[in-house]
Amino acid sequence: MKIAIIADVLGEENNGTTITVKRLIKNLKMRGHDVEVVSPGETDEEGFHSVGKRDFKIFNNYVKRNGVELAKPDEALLRKVIGDCDVVHILMPFKMGKTAIRIANELKKPVTTAFHVQPENVTSHVGLQKSKTANNFLYKYFYESFYRYAEYIHCPTQFIADTLKKHGYEADMRVISNGVDPIYKPEKEEKPADLEGKFCILTTGRLTKEKCQSDLLKAVKQSRYSDRIQVFIAGDGPLRNKLERMGKKLRNRPEIAFLPKEELAKRINYSDLYVHTSYAEIESIACVEAITCGLVPVIANSEMSAARYFALSEDDLYSSGNIGALAEKIDRMIENPRLRKDLRSRYIEFAEQFRIEKCIDRMEEMFEDAIAHRHPENARG
Repeated sequence: MKIAIIADVLGEENNGTTITVKRLIKNLKMRGHDVEVVSPGETDEEGFHSVGKRDFKIFNNYVKRNGVELAKPDEALLRKVIGDCDVVHILMPFKMGKTAIRIANELKKPVTTAFHVQPENVTSHVGLQKSKTANNFLYKYFYESFYRYAEYIHCPTQFIADTLKKHGYEADMRVISNGVDPIYKPEKEEKPADLEGKFCILTTGRLTKEKCQSDLLKAVKQSRYSDRIQVFIAGDGPLRNKLERMGKKLRNRPEIAFLPKEELAKRINYSDLYVHTSYAEIESIACVEAITCGLVPVIANSEMSAARYFALSEDDLYSSGNIGALAEKIDRMIENPRLRKDLRSRYIEFAEQFRIEKCIDRMEEMFEDAIAHRHPENARG
């Protein structure tokens, strides 16, 4: 197939969406598909077409601090790329995505879309991530301005597919995980000498309000074992300075840094516990990467997060935002190494469904069905 992928955001691999989209592109190419990508990212890689970046005037510095750059549509380029493809996959409901879906429909090209941008990811920038009014408005706006023009929506989890249906979305919703890179697998990794005797807790993700990493630091401070705990926060983002200031109050200062996937895989495999504090998540591949390696998680039980469905026992869940409850869960895991050992094997088996090969199989199936306009029974709405 000749597949056009249109991405309003696709630059540095500092967020889950960019990482998973680049992984999709790479794996489709490895299977022999001709993939043409339109995005604001600059690269000499074959098949990539760079467009300009939108000018937000006085807000440009704020946008840059958040590590994302939004594409400025190039209608002539989009017409050429979309006109030459068998199917177009549009990733985001922003300005270039809207232009692309209009052009694809004009040219009568098969269209698939993806739901990668949760309204809470947007409203968190103005402190409204927990406002149902603001988030419901965005669900409606995304639908009216973009998703109602598409037959297919790729949903990384059943959670987000069900959420979209509740908000009146009518489409063939394909629930397909974004998939886990093969580098994430259970391996024996010895802790560095300077960490001997420490209980290592890892959390991974963009350093933003809705990810709530500050909850972990507060909980560790309350823990009965705070002197033994070493926290690793693998990620970058606008809240980095705030988290570093908070970390100075702990017995062992946290290490906060974005890690290449090779180093992250090693860190996962020698850590003792993964804590996922995020309030809002469409999938949370970061959490899936951890459990794929057999690292037992403690996950925030938030109604706006799909990550809670990864928990295999009540020991792995705490009430989102409840610092005392998180501290108690951490202490229980420290005190019960046998529990962690038993859960480890269960998580390794559970995570097999997220292997990238299986996910790409299903993405190919969606593209083929879009070209043929096929819909399985009861797939729509």
